[in-house]
Amino acid sequence: MKQNLTYKILQRHTSDKITEPGQIVQCKVDMVLANDITGPLAIRSFEGMGAKKVFDKDKIALVMDHFTPQKDIDSANQVRISRKFAEEQNLTHYYEGGDSGVEHTLLPELGLANPGDLIVGADSHTCTYGGIGAFATGMGSTDIAAAMALGETWLKVPQVIRVIYDGELADFVSAKDLMLTLIGIIGVDGALYQGLEFTGPVIDRLPIEGRLTMANMAIEAGAKTGIFPIDDLLRQWRAEEGLSADLYLEADKDAVYARDVEIDATGLEPVVACPHIPSNVKKISSLPPTEIQQVVIGSCTNGRYSDLEAAAKVFKGRKVKKGVRCIVLPSTPKVWKKALKNGLIEIFMEAGCIVGPATCGPCLGGHMGILGDAERAVATTNRNFKGRMGSLDSEIYLASPVSAAASAVLGRVASPAEL
Repeated sequence: MKQNLTYKILQRHTSDKITEPGQIVQCKVDMVLANDITGPLAIRSFEGMGAKKVFDKDKIALVMDHFTPQKDIDSANQVRISRKFAEEQNLTHYYEGGDSGVEHTLLPELGLANPGDLIVGADSHTCTYGGIGAFATGMGSTDIAAAMALGETWLKVPQVIRVIYDGELADFVSAKDLMLTLIGIIGVDGALYQGLEFTGPVIDRLPIEGRLTMANMAIEAGAKTGIFPIDDLLRQWRAEEGLSADLYLEADKDAVYARDVEIDATGLEPVVACPHIPSNVKKISSLPPTEIQQVVIGSCTNGRYSDLEAAAKVFKGRKVKKGVRCIVLPSTPKVWKKALKNGLIEIFMEAGCIVGPATCGPCLGGHMGILGDAERAVATTNRNFKGRMGSLDSEIYLASPVSAAASAVLGRVASPAEL
């Protein structure tokens, strides 16, 4: 059987011969991830099943990122449970406070997620690591507890959809627009329990941080994974980050896919996902004037340095419109320090933004930017379900960093082309 990239990565981690989709295979894992919300659930399951020691103290990561700093007693106790477990198990990779950050930016940055890896996490956006050519997927906390104890898990071999992006990107069109466009075409269940493999000339040129943005939202199309090529662009990025860059792995030329989805990127405009579902995608230019009260720039989708840099170019010499609160959350301490060193933080503050810590913050309705009744937000996050960021009567529009910044300046859902 000719294998796509998804199957080749799985085959590296199982002794079972992969022959067809739907097959159940037992796989060894390279990294097991949990956070301050899901970690305590996994820890309780780990203890409940009678496990005493994790399979490898170097291959478990607990990242306290959803409530940083902790907003109340309950969230502080979640961290306390995680910290205690990390100490008891002598875990190498426990991150809290000033050395923490949004997990899905932090792990690739630290070299804990690598090309060709198989990574499971108690967080649905674990699929982010597909941006660097890993098979990475979210699981429930009970499955994560078993993986922490055994170092392996079972997986159903998914069918794989190949997504081909042709053409040239226009000004202000980014990776976020590419992914929202795909979700708008196939829907939030268009790749249900299937893999996505991204290819084509546009992908060949797309920076790695943009690939991570797109892979992050594979789950918003229902996908199990969203995997990008392990190519020279990735190897160059890894080398620049001081990480190993010697893996060569690609799909067989006549590999079988469930179907192809072809998208001509030429002529695409900046888009937003309108309330209350990520597939409700519309061109910004087609919307009526839509006033907003909040903008959020950050999250595991778009809180990386290149995202902040793009937003800062829009904000430079401009002001956030009065009546709008614009919250900027760099996704790791490294991103924060680089943004500070290069003057981005000053640009944001001069524009009237609120710059916060490396945290998930308001993305999940956690803290640092909860929406009130009838309030609207433009956010670079990944979900806009009813009540996701606060009040059930609020609305969220998902957009790229440059569109979010333009919206903050104009006080309405807006494209940077308007500036």
